[in-house]
Amino acid sequence: MKRNTLTVLAAALLIAACGQNQVGTTSAQAAGKTAIGTGSANGKTDASVEQTIRGKLEKAYAEQQIKVLSVHPTPLDNLYEVVLSGKTVIYTDAKGDYMIVGDFIDIKNRKSLTDERTAQLSAVEYDSLPFDMAIKEVRGNGKLQVAVFSDPDCPYCKRLEHEFAKMTDITIYNFMMPLAGLHPDGARKAQQIWCQPDRTAAWTKWMREGKMPPQVPVCDNPVNETVSLGEQLGFHGTPAIVFPNGRTQAGYTPMPQLEKIIKDNQK
Repeated sequence: MKRNTLTVLAAALLIAACGQNQVGTTSAQAAGKTAIGTGSANGKTDASVEQTIRGKLEKAYAEQQIKVLSVHPTPLDNLYEVVLSGKTVIYTDAKGDYMIVGDFIDIKNRKSLTDERTAQLSAVEYDSLPFDMAIKEVRGNGKLQVAVFSDPDCPYCKRLEHEFAKMTDITIYNFMMPLAGLHPDGARKAQQIWCQPDRTAAWTKWMREGKMPPQVPVCDNPVNETVSLGEQLGFHGTPAIVFPNGRTQAGYTPMPQLEKIIKDNQK
């Protein structure tokens, strides 16, 4: 393997996973419902081509345990969309010798086909979320709904919480997802917050005011389960937002854009 190729793929995975950007990537704003793979008569990849691409990529990145989830043709001859583990979208030639990382743009229609595909891959069945494992905050009449996978020590999660504090008539379900690699004390804080008599008050005081509640004995808590759930849903960074229509957003967005995105992505 060539080192520069590894660096490119690592960067691609980081971009796909990083939720700690000031303004997040919003798959909720992508309206596409069709896979990019429309470049052949039946929209399917020849089995031998798929096997070649899968074999080369998985062998080249065996140390990273990268798996090829799907291969589809694109509107361009000899260019294929490849979905990797982690729901990362890249593009390769038919032999898997060259890789392109970045947005695939439909110039005529002025849209990113990569964003559309990512929105499909990231869709979540909102009603199936285990809301009893979330810290629930109801503001005003609670009419709007949103679920957030959040890390108690994530600075952008705290920025998002400050934006929520400006909103009314919304119900927020916070699933705690401390990222051990970034914030080693996050899991302890998450457990402490969950075990408080009023966990909603404890969460908002810490996230919005920086005030941790008094220490209490660790109780039965869902923190390990919510971390695992976030990973299963393909979230590798925080905050990660799930809207009632199933679309998702990675990262922090300020008001008033945040409120508009939430309103536009109810059921």
